[in-house]
Amino acid sequence: MTSTDSRLAWSTPPAALIACAVGGVILAGAAVITDDGAGKVLIGLAALGLLVSAGMGFRQRPRLSIEPGTPQPLVIGGVSGPQRYSAQQVLRARVVYYRRLGRKTPMLELDLNHDGDEKLIVFGRWDLGERPEEVLDTLRAHLG
Repeated sequence: MTSTDSRLAWSTPPAALIACAVGGVILAGAAVITDDGAGKVLIGLAALGLLVSAGMGFRQRPRLSIEPGTPQPLVIGGVSGPQRYSAQQVLRARVVYYRRLGRKTPMLELDLNHDGDEKLIVFGRWDLGERPEEVLDTLRAHLG
């Protein structure tokens, strides 16, 4: 969790995003060097996937934040920019455990009232950079 004076924010760790970007650049170089046509396409797609993932991760920072003392304290970062929500717009916040690769993985689910429609947003540890249970505890403490 990153904390500044009156702001709490969670996002993918910058080191992980930098590693994705570096891996994408390395794979792009490998795609250029290889002589195999199918290998060029597959390695190039992998490079593109890593670079897009890193770019989106940097664009969405911080992924989730709380700004106490403001009318809409919950801020969710997205590709098109941040969306702000009041505490009354949070219909439900919970941690749900999904089975992934043979083990249970916690995910933070937020049900929000977005312009009269219900919107479900799911965050994993990759998105938050911290255990979803700890983020939920902080959300409940600040949003009520």
